[in-house]
Amino acid sequence: MLSYYYTVKGYGEHELIIQKSRFICYTERVTTEEDAQAFIQQIKKKHYNATHNCSAYLIGEHDHVQKANDDGEPSGTAGVPMLEVLKKKNLKDTVVVVTRYFGGIKLGAGGLIRAYGKSVSEGLNEIGIVERKLMRVMHTKIDYTWLGKVENELRSSKFLLKEIHYLNDVEVETYVEEEKKESFVEWITELTNGKCEIFEGDVTYLEQQVQI
Repeated sequence: MLSYYYTVKGYGEHELIIQKSRFICYTERVTTEEDAQAFIQQIKKKHYNATHNCSAYLIGEHDHVQKANDDGEPSGTAGVPMLEVLKKKNLKDTVVVVTRYFGGIKLGAGGLIRAYGKSVSEGLNEIGIVERKLMRVMHTKIDYTWLGKVENELRSSKFLLKEIHYLNDVEVETYVEEEKKESFVEWITELTNGKCEIFEGDVTYLEQQVQI
């Protein structure tokens, strides 16, 4: 599993008008090629009367699945520049479809490349990109007398508080990066004078919106 990666926030759409043509960018997060193809077909069905429904996607930890489709535009003027935007932003598990309704003015090869690239770039900025960082959930059991101090210190620390469970003892869940587990254990042990029980939980991805 990657320690972190970037992907699109989720489903979204964004429209541009370029030389009287409508360019509508659709995005979605996918983890399989089947899901990507299903999303493309969904948009094509929605815009069955559009001039073009061009698409591109990147899937997998090492981008092992990459596809670009011009859907009738001159070869290399739509799908490839769309894919290049995804690569430039280092995105993974992302599919984009740009629907075009021709407005009567021909853009030429260079104009098309710029238009499709701009549509995806602005669409991603509008819809949002997230960083998914691999985190370990650390569980800390403490007596209730330590709760106030531990919670206050956690909220102002470099570690991220996930949840607090109020049981016979208090169980505090904290997101910790793998390489910082030891420093977390040392820190929480010192904070509670050793009056705590710490054990490792699941590994999960934590999402945070970023600007790229």
